[in-house]
Order: sequence, then C-alpha cells, then structure tokens
Amino acid sequence: MTTLSTPTTQGLTDNVVQQVDATLEHTTPLLDKTFTRVLAKAQSAVDVLLYKYAGWTLLQMFPEYASFNETVVLGRKIRPLVDWGRRIGVGDPLAASRAEHVISVPVQAQTGSLPANQQVLFPPTGVLYLTIAAVALNAPTVQVTIRAASDQNGGGGEGTIGNLQPGAVLQFANPLPNVARNVTVLSQTVTGADAETPAAYRARVIARAQNKPQGGAYADYQQWGEEDVGIVNVYPYTGAPGEVDVYVEATVESSGSADGIPTVAQRTAVLALIEADQAGLASRRPANAAVNVHPILRATFDVEVTGLEVDEQASVQAAIESACDEYLRAREPFIVGLSQLPRVDRVTRAALSGVVDDVVSAAGGSVSAVNLLLGGDQINAYTLGHGEKAKLGAVSFVA
Repeated sequence: MTTLSTPTTQGLTDNVVQQVDATLEHTTPLLDKTFTRVLAKAQSAVDVLLYKYAGWTLLQMFPEYASFNETVVLGRKIRPLVDWGRRIGVGDPLAASRAEHVISVPVQAQTGSLPANQQVLFPPTGVLYLTIAAVALNAPTVQVTIRAASDQNGGGGEGTIGNLQPGAVLQFANPLPNVARNVTVLSQTVTGADAETPAAYRARVIARAQNKPQGGAYADYQQWGEEDVGIVNVYPYTGAPGEVDVYVEATVESSGSADGIPTVAQRTAVLALIEADQAGLASRRPANAAVNVHPILRATFDVEVTGLEVDEQASVQAAIESACDEYLRAREPFIVGLSQLPRVDRVTRAALSGVVDDVVSAAGGSVSAVNLLLGGDQINAYTLGHGEKAKLGAVSFVA
C-alpha cells in the first residue's frame, strides 16, 4: 500500500543541504545563517506548500473527501463538493425553509379587512409569524395564511422551529380592530425544514454518484423523494397499470409524528420533486407514469412476557420495552432490486424472544415465554406489506 504524506519543512531542508553537499563535495557549515541553509529553508517552505496543495487537489476528485467550504483558486470561488453535486444532478444543498400555516381568525365586526404583514406570535416557542395577504372580514371566522418570520434564536423563523400542529393557539402581537386576539391553526401548507447539513449533503452526493439515474427505476423514485430534507425513507412500488405508488416516511422533528407520518405539505413536496428537478424541468419520472404519494403504514405489535424473574423488576421491564421498540422500528419493507440483504421485513416471535432473553440474561434473570400479538391474536411471524413498518404497542408482564 502506498502512503502519501506531506514531508516536514525540516526534513526537506536537510535533504536540500545533503544534495548541495554531495554536489559540491563540501560540508555545509552548521550555522543556521549560512547561505546554503538559508536557501534550503526557503525552498523547503515552498515545497511544503506545493505538497499540501497537490494533496488537497487530489482529495477533491472524490465526493467522499471533497471540501464543502468555499475556496478561492486563481481568483475563482469554488465549493468542490457542491460542484460535484451540480455536475451529477443533485444540485445545491437544501436551504432552510419557513413554515406556512392557515389559521382561523374569529371576526368580531364584519367590516373592513385584516391587512397583510400583521404579526402573530406563538408564545411557547417565541416564533413570530406574518400574515401573507390582506383578507376581507366578511364572515364570522376567516382563514388567513401566515409564514414564520423570526424566532428567539435569531434564525429568521427558518427551520422546524416554525412548524405547528393543527389546533395550536397563537395570538396577534398587537391587538387589531374587529378581530379576536387569539387565533387557531387549521392546517400546515408548507413544512419548515432546517438547512441541509454538510454530512447529509455529502451522503446525497455519494448516493447519486453510486446510483446514477436509470430512467424511472425504483432507485430513482427513492432518490428523488429523499431530496426533501424532512424525508428519511421512500418506498416505491409498481401500482395499477401506468401508476407508481410511493410511500413516504418523515422525521419526527419535521412531521410532528412519532410514527414518521408525513404531513400533507411534505407529501406534496415529494410529488413535486418526482415530477421535476430543482431547475423545474420535467427530467425525472417517465411521462406515462402517474405517481401516487402515500404516508407509510404502521403495524402495531403487542408483546406478552411470561414468568419474568429478575431483581430490579422496574428497570428490566423498561429495558425490555426499549429493546422491543428498537427491534420493531428497525423492520422495513423489502423491495426486490432496491433493498439490500439481509432482509428485515419479517417480524417473528423467535427473534423478539431473543431480544427479550438478551436483556433478561444480562440482568441475571430468566423468563418463561415471550408471545407476539397483532390485533389481539398471537402470531409466530408477520411479513410487512407495501409501505408498512412496525412499531411497539403494549408490553404486558404475566406472572
């Protein structure tokens, strides 16, 4: 194996001195101020810079090591990793987005209008929203669209901090005539997302470099859908003739769902990414393929543990629940030609028993039996279907 390392300045200096001595057949004086040693020191400093620049340039040839930071070379500003992304069709890193919501505003006097750019505050987070457009006050309640504008962290309201759940109560920062101060969120139209991290962007670039577009294969739909920063998994399937069914899983932070169920806005964003690239060109899905975007499904499994004998019952029971939940949430559908082996689409009583046994054995205890239940019925195994993932329901302990 060849190792490329940058030599030290002192090592290069000594090498130059030795070459001069060999050429002149004369030993250079040891004093640091002698001409040969001063010249060697100056030359070695330049050589070290060349070594480092050459090594840095070599690394930029590979997405795994290319720099994410902006660099000026010969008067030109470049970001090597981002340039890689643009070249292979990934585009620029995803910028942070501001959340938008539709709110219900109670009208106290049906006259005039609610002006645009009115401040609406969500006290628990301190995020300030602005009304996007003027709305006539011509009904007992009117619907107004608001967009996150600022937050206490100085982030301008960008990111997941601006996301709200339906039913959240906000209030106008300043009392306004003809409307109540408190308002309620009806729905979210745009999901706020944090800016893409360098690590996440690099992973996208590497994935695209390894899996080039194939004209509408399963891998293409997965890559297109996962370009949305809040989406963690996309499971595509062949649907009805001429249709593609895509099941989407979102992060808890972006969706507000512990089960990873994406919001309507997120599903709309995924469909838009499948329909057109970041330049707005319809260069992605085949023209004869209609795409249906669905949220993932969650199969809920209950676990029954019989005859648990162990000290520290409470802590061991908590550890069993955590281990079972981790096992179940690691299960996902298997898609031929897309998923990698080993398969993790089967939930089995034997595997779950092993998970429980490991926890109990580590605590020096024992257990008689572990049962797996789905819909109240005991089962030995279950294979996840299209877009279906698993989660833990109730864990019961029977003497």
